[in-house]
Amino acid sequence: MSDWDSLKRELDLWETEGRVATFWWRDDDVVAPTPALDRLLHLKEHFDLPLALAVVPAHVDAELVNHLEHCAILQHGFAHENFAANGEKKSEFPGSRAVDEVKIDLKQGKETLTRIFTDQFVPIMVPPWNRIADNHLGVLADLGYLGISRYKARKSALIRPSLGEINTHIDPINWRGDRSVVSETTFLEMVTTHLAARRQEEADPMELTGLLTHHLVHDEEIWAVLYKLLTVLTDHPAVRFVPIEGALALIDELADELFHREAEQDLE
Repeated sequence: MSDWDSLKRELDLWETEGRVATFWWRDDDVVAPTPALDRLLHLKEHFDLPLALAVVPAHVDAELVNHLEHCAILQHGFAHENFAANGEKKSEFPGSRAVDEVKIDLKQGKETLTRIFTDQFVPIMVPPWNRIADNHLGVLADLGYLGISRYKARKSALIRPSLGEINTHIDPINWRGDRSVVSETTFLEMVTTHLAARRQEEADPMELTGLLTHHLVHDEEIWAVLYKLLTVLTDHPAVRFVPIEGALALIDELADELFHREAEQDLE
């Protein structure tokens, strides 16, 4: 049995059980219109899928608003700058960084993206390198963020009152190697492992399986495996891609807050 057959078999189990294998798609490091971004958007349109783009506020080109009308906009830190001490893993928001300094950056970034993208902006923080120290999570709640998105299966749908977590689980890039695509076996294990864990309730069954891409560094091999994965997923009747707003609404504690925010926007 090929690795792709294993994925299809897992999806068949979802269908047999009458369940929907929900997915969402996040792309990071968006700053300006580029040929790579155009290619990403073409892929989105080809498969007619919702796409959430994590935009770096300190470097954003306001011209992006004319290119991303059908995408959700998330906040990717502030400047995507490393503040970790030597020897520590990269992080823009390590525990050693002053909370007040972090709050100033995050507030400024949130205001920037709200001004440029208005209703497209969804107040979800995507910390660069998928890392933010626990002592900064309270800042997110204080500033009105609805959620955070990192990498790997979440431990809880809520990490603070009114602050949900919606993570990604599938990354095709071999970051620790040649930065091309990981092996096909490794890539598909990411997909099937999270799906099986959800189906067997070894992971949160309500957390959508998240695809993570970085369009600016894709080579042809990465684009090719991404296209093949999306083809297989969208061809299967058990699969549904969900907008990030829908993923938030699946967290009961956030559903009412989302409803009230949307009602307020309709009245403006």
